[in-house]
Amino acid sequence: MPASVRKRSVVIEGHKTSVSLESAFWEALQSIARERGSTINGLVAQIDRERAGNLSSAIRVFVLRDLQARKTEQG
Repeated sequence: MPASVRKRSVVIEGHKTSVSLESAFWEALQSIARERGSTINGLVAQIDRERAGNLSSAIRVFVLRDLQARKTEQG
């Protein structure tokens, strides 16, 4: 089953840009943002400040690392 890619607009430091991610990554990003008391735009802005490459890839890596950290915390 192919992953559906969704393109969404986000605002980073007052500038609108669009990001394409698979639905599962958008859902995970929304969940992480909610748990941190943030918004998707706020979280993407943080990721953007810390990234070295492509924004979509940086978001995927961020979500993966968050998942790995949770797994490590659970033992």
